[in-house]
Amino acid sequence: MMTDAVQQRIAQIVTGHDVVLFMKGTPLFPQCGFSSRAIAILEHLGVGYETVDVLQDQAIRQGIKAYSDWPTIPQLYVKGEFVGGSDIMMEMYEAGELHQLMTDQGVAPAN
Repeated sequence: MMTDAVQQRIAQIVTGHDVVLFMKGTPLFPQCGFSSRAIAILEHLGVGYETVDVLQDQAIRQGIKAYSDWPTIPQLYVKGEFVGGSDIMMEMYEAGELHQLMTDQGVAPAN
């Protein structure tokens, strides 16, 4: 059962940053291939981003799936909107759509 407090925390994270990746592990030590690939895509795009390690927080790990109505991790959010998981990220990246989305949304480059 999902608590409102967890959903509120997720909403604050998602809306508090331009780009947020909910992932398994950290950018330096991803704990699954999909998370690793998602980080590689974000690095290639050269945008600033935040990550949330769902392995550190069981409530967030379950809560994010309910929040997005998406069953898998990683999950990418841009300007508060759910974009998708690593497969969708890869397709969008290869088509140039992910870069366009970042540009259209005014996402700042990484420092």
